[in-house]
Amino acid sequence: MGTPRNTREDQAQEVIDRLYEEYPDTTISLDFSNRLELLVAVVLSAQCTDERVNEVTEELFDKYRTAEDYANADEAELADDIYGITFHNNKAGYLTSTGQRLVDEHGGEVPDTMSALTDLSGVGRKTANVVLQHGHDVVEGIVVDTHVRRLSRRLGLTTEETPERIEQDLMGVVPEDDWQQFTHLFISHGRAVCDARNPSCDECVLEDVCPSSKLDHDVDLASGEAW
Repeated sequence: MGTPRNTREDQAQEVIDRLYEEYPDTTISLDFSNRLELLVAVVLSAQCTDERVNEVTEELFDKYRTAEDYANADEAELADDIYGITFHNNKAGYLTSTGQRLVDEHGGEVPDTMSALTDLSGVGRKTANVVLQHGHDVVEGIVVDTHVRRLSRRLGLTTEETPERIEQDLMGVVPEDDWQQFTHLFISHGRAVCDARNPSCDECVLEDVCPSSKLDHDVDLASGEAW
């Protein structure tokens, strides 16, 4: 019986506690060894799978090692180097522009503030949050990717629709100490059980508190559409 807890705060805590037990070792799935590699990987991951990004960056990071390398790169050549990444031509432009800005304004280093990061090409709040959290150990918010958006709506934690509004809403109900892991827990659960088209509700550790459970509800709260 998918019945959520009485308050969103209680629902969030119940969900988090159960997912910590289910995925005790979950963490970021992008491969990187420094802040620049992290920034590049997260920019490339927009609308692209982490698995594909890791395949491409294995060689990319051997060729482009510094912000100067990206700043001085031939954009067409860089686009070829990241071919297979969604919107690779656009992202090549982002990376050359970002490399130039890092060189000109930040001494070739990846900045550690939300405002400076979101000034970079191809970097929105989601990307900046990932870089801050995993590059600088600074947690200012919750990373809202497609899994977090879907699951937080399905589980009745928010009714907001845009990533920015979802993030602000979740920050009010998710304990601050859990902001970073919240995203990884939801990504792991979204990949393993609660996928977009056909979630495995009968195998879900959250089924009894999920107001979108296919076992006894007619509507997917993530999309607002009938199952």
